[in-house]
Amino acid sequence: MSSLTSLSASQMSMHQRRKRVNRFALTLAFGAMAFGVFWLVWILLETIRLGAGGLNFALFTESTPAAMSDGGGLANALYGSLVMVLVATLIGTPIGIFSGVYLAEYGQKNRLAGVTRFINDILLSAPSIVIGLFVYELIVVPTHAFSGWAGSVALALIVIPVVIRTTENMLNLVPHSLREAAYALGTPKWRVISSVTLTAARSGVITGILLAIARIAGETAPLLFTALSNQFFTTSLSKPISSVPMVIFNFAMQPYPNLQRIAWAGVFLITMGVLVLNIAARVFFRNRN
Repeated sequence: MSSLTSLSASQMSMHQRRKRVNRFALTLAFGAMAFGVFWLVWILLETIRLGAGGLNFALFTESTPAAMSDGGGLANALYGSLVMVLVATLIGTPIGIFSGVYLAEYGQKNRLAGVTRFINDILLSAPSIVIGLFVYELIVVPTHAFSGWAGSVALALIVIPVVIRTTENMLNLVPHSLREAAYALGTPKWRVISSVTLTAARSGVITGILLAIARIAGETAPLLFTALSNQFFTTSLSKPISSVPMVIFNFAMQPYPNLQRIAWAGVFLITMGVLVLNIAARVFFRNRN
């Protein structure tokens, strides 16, 4: 009887200790979450407070002003950002999807696939300014000119690894039974990939593309070495072209209130745009899977 009593007491003591450890771990996890949410909310509130006041019709219809002038807007910068993000997405998305398909469907035990994954991991963690410097040496130096094309290529190099990783992960989540059922019907592999696996993973792939767009929308460092900037409105990607991140970088440090107002309005637009893209990506993924 005494041994049973001591055993029961030992089990109770262990149970109480596990409860304390669990409570401590939950407290740490909640504290970390609250710490992150606190800064996020603070950033959003400051962005809304300082940026929403600069929103007006001229912001979307006028180009960036000179240093000591009044008025002005972000029309040229908004156009440049939209065009470069669009071109970068059109360049990087097909490469990323095809590479992800190869890694998931053909490269399970392939040495080339292993090397590709390794390089992709390096690109995912590489500083964007290094990518910008690489494109500067690749395109800007030989052509002796900054251009929107160079900026688009730099942004595309950021899109590609994100889309590759997302596509491979989503395809790996597709049950093999779907592939086997299609093979049993005599379907060729290319048809299985295009009509079965990619269709099943479509929402996840689209989510990765949206997250890649959200990432490059606010990139400044690659554009410093590639697209540079342009005070005037231009539709040519063969010339230096303005972008919202570059305007923010240049105007936020100026002592002129008008330029600071435009910079904060640009911060508000980019922050809200990235926030909407992230929310849309997660809502789309949740509703389709």
